[in-house]
Amino acid sequence: MKKSESEISIFEAILPVIVLVVLLIVNVKIYKDNATAGPNQMALFLSGFVAMLMGKLLRKLNYYDLELAAIHSIKHSMQANLILLSVGSLIGIWILSGVVPTMIYYGIKIMSPQFFLPTACLICSFVSLATGSSWSTGGTVGIALIGVGQTLGIPLPMVAGAVISGSYFGDKLSPLSDTTNLAPAMAGSNLFDHIRYLLITTIPAITLAVLGFFVLGLQFSSHEVVLDQVNEVMSVIEKAFYISPLMFLAPGLVLFLVYKKLPALPSMLLGTLAGVVLALFFQEKLLGSNSYEVIIKVASDGFVSETGNSFVDSLFSRGGMSSMLNTVWLIMMAMFFGGMMEACGYLETLAMHLLKFVSGVGTLVGATLASCIFLNITASDQYLSIVVAGRMFREAYQKFGLAPVNLSRTLEDGGTVTSVLVPWNSGGAYFSNILGVETLSYLPYCFFNLVTPLVSIFIASFKIGILKASDNIDAA
Repeated sequence: MKKSESEISIFEAILPVIVLVVLLIVNVKIYKDNATAGPNQMALFLSGFVAMLMGKLLRKLNYYDLELAAIHSIKHSMQANLILLSVGSLIGIWILSGVVPTMIYYGIKIMSPQFFLPTACLICSFVSLATGSSWSTGGTVGIALIGVGQTLGIPLPMVAGAVISGSYFGDKLSPLSDTTNLAPAMAGSNLFDHIRYLLITTIPAITLAVLGFFVLGLQFSSHEVVLDQVNEVMSVIEKAFYISPLMFLAPGLVLFLVYKKLPALPSMLLGTLAGVVLALFFQEKLLGSNSYEVIIKVASDGFVSETGNSFVDSLFSRGGMSSMLNTVWLIMMAMFFGGMMEACGYLETLAMHLLKFVSGVGTLVGATLASCIFLNITASDQYLSIVVAGRMFREAYQKFGLAPVNLSRTLEDGGTVTSVLVPWNSGGAYFSNILGVETLSYLPYCFFNLVTPLVSIFIASFKIGILKASDNIDAA
């Protein structure tokens, strides 16, 4: 006879998570930055296997049902994996075509080191708000800003934190964002009411983030930048690539397509094709006589810079589908682990135990935030964290007489923004790969992502912006 979820002990439910955490700690200690190149994937796979064994032996579940559940979970990640592979090709082609070098070249010319971090955050905020996509913003504007920051001598973890903070501002708030539409659907609230109530936590969080980047950037005054090095970099870029404002046509096309709600995958592929066209017209010396071979090689294995300048070569030697394979592997293993945990009933058991500590609005919001963060860690996907937590807490919010917008806002405050802080979550794996910065390195500088849950729990504790089911939403 199978155990029901209510009969699963907290120790049984959390044991696979303990195994995962121990393995991840050992991997970081032994392999350090190379932990995501295989060791962490094995940790997730082994932890999922532990959950499967427990489900089979302790809960008497059918192995083939568990296997199908894991496969179904991995299936949810395939869209993200296809986007990752397309972004890998896009990065390589955009370097070959001169798009990325042009964006970096002009970025160096117009940006001041002292104000670079808050400016980068605001640029990504506006782009992500217009497109509704943190991934598209990070994969286009974010890559260029990383290059500019590196040239100006700004530590890359700080630059990545500013890019991610701005990118997730729009992902959380834009009506074009999938998470912005998913959260009210799970909570039973209206999309535009949801957005209006998101402002209560999102505006203070982004304001604090920009102020934080402003203070952080004060240490990088203009006179500290080695101007000779910057000028040398710009000179090398001019010699190696054809630099022109025309190169902005490719990223402009991608942003326009995403704004027009064309899905991310075809948008990225069309952006890659636009890069190919620009390369054929303007980068003849890089293509040589074998244009087709060079383009295919760069799209699959990335661009290799051979300018002779070590800094420029390290900056532009990247991209290609193959560069994303470790991340694809990591996401698949994370979804395998999350699928096994959910199929065995362990995720729901752990989340339901949180409800025992709920005694008021503040603790209810806190429990929702904790569940979303926990699900981002265990289920490894922001969509699952929003869906599962929304399903679990919907009745609890009704019981406390709260309007659905309270739940939908909290789902975004906890689920959307924290996914990028988990190395094996699809969000964390994606941004770590495209920006070239380890997740745990940029985590302390993702001010918006870190502050948002704190703002959410703060206003809930003081019952600020909490709407009762009986209240008039327009009046409130």
